[in-house]
Amino acid sequence: MEHANLDSIDLQLLAQLQIDASLTNQDLAARVHVSPPTCLRRVKRLRDAGLIERVIAVLSVDKLADVAGFGLCALTEITLDHQDNQALEAFEQRVSLEDAVQQCYRVSPGPDFCLVVQVAQMPDYLALAQRLFTADANVRNVKTFFSVKRSKFGARVALPL
Repeated sequence: MEHANLDSIDLQLLAQLQIDASLTNQDLAARVHVSPPTCLRRVKRLRDAGLIERVIAVLSVDKLADVAGFGLCALTEITLDHQDNQALEAFEQRVSLEDAVQQCYRVSPGPDFCLVVQVAQMPDYLALAQRLFTADANVRNVKTFFSVKRSKFGARVALPL
C-alpha cells in the first residue's frame, strides 16, 4: 500500500488505534464515522500492508519499578571502531537479542548507535554492558546517561490528519 492510497479515513483509523488498540470494531467504526464492515475491511487492509506491525500493551514503568524492580533507564551512545555495513549489522543483531534493549537507533553524526535500555538496577546494567560492549572488540566508546525522571513517553506516529 502506497502513501497515496491512504485516505483520511485510513489516517483516522490509524490515529484511533494508536490511542487505544483495544477498541471493539463497533467503537472504532463509530469514532471514525464508518460502518463496522467498512472499518473491519480497512483495518485488515492496513494490517496486511504492514502499516500496523503489532498490537501491544504499554506498561507503566514507574508502577512496575515499585513491584518488580524495573527502575533503571539508560540512554547509551555507542561508537564502533569499524563502521562498514557488516559491522553495523552485526552490532544491531546482537543488541536486538537483548530484552533489556528496548530501542536501538543507528545515528549520524556522532556515535554510531543510541540505545534505550531498561533494567532493574545498576548491577543488571553493568552485566549487560560487559556482555554487549566490553566483550565486543569493535566497540570503541560507550557513553551512558541514566534517567532520573521520565517526563514524556510516547510511541505514536504523528499522522497528517
